[in-house]
Amino acid sequence: MLEGMYAAASGMDAQQQQLDAIGNDLANGSTTGYKSERVGFRDLLYNEINMAGTATTAGAGAAAQVMGRNQTQGAIQMTGDPLDLAIEGNGYFTVKRADGSIALTRDGSFETDATGQLVTAEGNLVQPPITLPKGISASDVSIGPDGTVSAGTKRLGKIGLVTVPAPDKLLADGSNLFSVTPSSGAATPTSDATIHQGALEGSNVDVATEMVRMVTTQRSYQLESSAIQTENQMMSIANELRS
Repeated sequence: MLEGMYAAASGMDAQQQQLDAIGNDLANGSTTGYKSERVGFRDLLYNEINMAGTATTAGAGAAAQVMGRNQTQGAIQMTGDPLDLAIEGNGYFTVKRADGSIALTRDGSFETDATGQLVTAEGNLVQPPITLPKGISASDVSIGPDGTVSAGTKRLGKIGLVTVPAPDKLLADGSNLFSVTPSSGAATPTSDATIHQGALEGSNVDVATEMVRMVTTQRSYQLESSAIQTENQMMSIANELRS
């Protein structure tokens, strides 16, 4: 009977992890460039047991695991801000954080800092660095589909897009940033994406689908809880019969 309780408890833990992922997706339903999480389930170890003189196997329950992010393209929404950039296709912007580390993001809501450098809302520097000269305002800036930044006839630089062999293996660092991992592979330049100026990519979270998943996951959690209560009652009855 203990095996049944352990299996149900592991199932509750797995469903809780799925609920956490769904809650995170719903909280980021309007976050620029956000990609929803993909959660998978796997069986835990099976053990051989002897039940009433008969050898059989019993599972130890299930475990949840984040499988990565849904890479579906989010809707491109026009904003009219010349420093808002949306990626269409498979690619990421590269930014440098305050500690000097490099991160990837799909969030193209950029602005300029006090020195005229192009940065994210958190102050991370866009890479390669782009600096607007004094006297040049954001409204003077033109950014082409290939990332070329210019002001009038003057070329200011180029925003490069990169990709990795396994985007699902990128490490989510918060603030819509990702770090490259050995499993994701190194970031390399890509031509399989274009940039839209004056637009942002919306979140790809489907709120209706997430709400349905939340309801079914909550029901599964309740069933696992009921299974533990039933196992506990059966153990109590068994103990009374022995006494």
